[in-house]
Amino acid sequence: MSLSSALENPITNSSSSSSTLMIADDGNLKLTNGMHGSDVVWSTKVSIQSNNNSVAVLLDNGNLVLKDNSSGEILWESFSHPGDTFLPGMRIGIMNVRTGDETFLVASKSSEDPSPGSFVGRVVTQSAPIIETFIWNGNDTHWRSGQWDGLRFVGIPQMDAVYFNGLSFVSNSQDGSQYFTFDSNSLIRFWYLSPQGPLQLINWDEGTKEFVVELQVPDNQCDLYKACGPNGICDKDESRICKCLEGFEPKSNQEWNKGNWSDGCVRRVELVCDKNSSSSSDGFLKLSGVKLPDRSQYQKPQENTGDACGFWCLNNCSCMAYSYVTGIGCMIWTGHLIDVQSFSSTGEDLFIRVAHSEIGKKKNNIKSKVILPVVAASISFFILCTLLAYGFFRWRVANQTGRSREALPEYDFADAINSLREIPRGIATGTNIIKQKDSLIFDFKDVIVATNNFSLTNKLGEGGFGPVYKGKLQDGKEIAVKRLSSQSGQGMEEFKNEIVFISKLQHRNLVRLLGCCVEGEEKLLVYEYMPNKSLDNFLFELVWDKRFNIIQGIAKGLLYLHRDSFLRVIHRDLKASNVLLDENMNPKISDFGLARTFQKTQDLANTHRVVGTLGYMSPEYVMGGRFSEKSDVFSFGVLVLEIVSGEKNSGFQNDKHINLLCYENPADRPNMPAVILQLNGGTEIPQPKQPAFVFQSDASHGGHGSNSDGNKYCSVNEVTFSATEGR
Repeated sequence: MSLSSALENPITNSSSSSSTLMIADDGNLKLTNGMHGSDVVWSTKVSIQSNNNSVAVLLDNGNLVLKDNSSGEILWESFSHPGDTFLPGMRIGIMNVRTGDETFLVASKSSEDPSPGSFVGRVVTQSAPIIETFIWNGNDTHWRSGQWDGLRFVGIPQMDAVYFNGLSFVSNSQDGSQYFTFDSNSLIRFWYLSPQGPLQLINWDEGTKEFVVELQVPDNQCDLYKACGPNGICDKDESRICKCLEGFEPKSNQEWNKGNWSDGCVRRVELVCDKNSSSSSDGFLKLSGVKLPDRSQYQKPQENTGDACGFWCLNNCSCMAYSYVTGIGCMIWTGHLIDVQSFSSTGEDLFIRVAHSEIGKKKNNIKSKVILPVVAASISFFILCTLLAYGFFRWRVANQTGRSREALPEYDFADAINSLREIPRGIATGTNIIKQKDSLIFDFKDVIVATNNFSLTNKLGEGGFGPVYKGKLQDGKEIAVKRLSSQSGQGMEEFKNEIVFISKLQHRNLVRLLGCCVEGEEKLLVYEYMPNKSLDNFLFELVWDKRFNIIQGIAKGLLYLHRDSFLRVIHRDLKASNVLLDENMNPKISDFGLARTFQKTQDLANTHRVVGTLGYMSPEYVMGGRFSEKSDVFSFGVLVLEIVSGEKNSGFQNDKHINLLCYENPADRPNMPAVILQLNGGTEIPQPKQPAFVFQSDASHGGHGSNSDGNKYCSVNEVTFSATEGR
């Protein structure tokens, strides 16, 4: 439960012993301070018809409700007063446009003082249906989310890396309500507006048993509102983060060069529209991968397309820029372009209106930038050829003398390493519930020490990737280290796959990647240590409850991979040895080296390279190279059969066959060396004769062991005979 009374004068520790939370005579929930409850500090203050029939209940989701015990009607609930925390089930936004009811987040002053601080988070509709979220510091805008496109805020690139942000927007035309709801998808997650201003998505890490920050905004200087002033653009990856948009120049060069960008930029050339000139009309310069400006206006041209949006903007002199975003539609800007930010991998396209001469100037600049290196290259061409020839000669000599080893294939690990670096770290918030994640890039020397130089005593096993070693870091944390083997059936692509997939996929039923190490020819993956190793070690020893829980966990992990994750992933190698078990026997799917991603609308893919484990691969994949999420479902079915039956899906199945041979007549029975060969599959097993063993006569009579009584079986001294009857 998270509840703050949002009082300017909260109850102090010295007076808390005499404080009481009670249902008063009028049926309201009240917080009193004082020995006799005379000082009412806080009350629900709702109108209740039946004063003696209200009850307070704390629900499973943390919502404290005051309700009528007879009708069940909720009279008041804490979820309508969120404080600084946005929990699953809450609603943030405008609850009723007619009454003005609104819910929003208010940060506390500090972790020790829960009274209202200066930071407030609100949902804002500037031009329906364009929705944005703002954080204010007093009366000043501190941060802006960018527009909501139905799935995410376009100004938060980290949302692309979070597999399930849980946000959904609800708009009700009847009461005018517009609000966000939050679903944690059974995970322990919540949004928190910290006293220092950042809005954080916090997640419970089942492995470390700690809360970690999964996403935080603002996260850098460029995230701050209006960092580069009007008509400026901010890029956190540049040494000088601010520059003017194309077609603009600093309003004050002196202040701009000092690093004071608050005045922003102005146009270099006046627009044709502004001059009422008959010269060439204005045009648009495209700016890709950006956070769209503030104060956007929704426009609905005759056709809901990007071209129609641009045509409308060109024919309206007030339109300074436009953008068309799937999920929103056509947006235009009529004033200064404020709070524009450049992103490295995500972002939207913004078309900025400029004078026709500015478009030509950009083309000329491009030409001049091309001519200079061409001239320089021509002058140095002869020198370059000479150096290449010399280098080739040295390579041939080294190759012929055997001094060069077979080179490791050149793989670009930048994307993979960046995937690790982009995992949100924890940020200190003044509280002790959130811990920063450790560094995700391990030093090779530290791994050597942790694994006792890859000692055989530390070896846990070996898979398709290579050997796996147990290690212990200096802080005492146990780890499992996968070491890429040169004899491995998997290679560099699989190594990169592991990093990219597991770093972006986080679920309680997926193994957690702690980091990696790339040094020379050494390629290492560092995982959380699973004390119970893999499922194939426990197939024969589990009670039914454990088996069922493991099946459920694997199914939830697959559901997340196929449907709920940001990356739609097909595992392609699901088997018992790739399901690890933690100390509580909770399953965690591992080994993503062979995994493939699908587009959200893609159902089937083909491959010429069929990889996986026989017995677990679906027939259409083995024979035709076609795989889909149904391929993983087939593997899951095989795995369920193994878990339920306690037997592997492949292995020796002729034990009963050999058993029958051992009961043959003495001349037909195999000797023990033959039995061993047959058990190990080293020789062909003959068919037992029919019937397996029947006495042709008993000790004293002919026939089938019958005496003069006909139907009675008999025994004679020293030997017991059993008659066989068909059934």
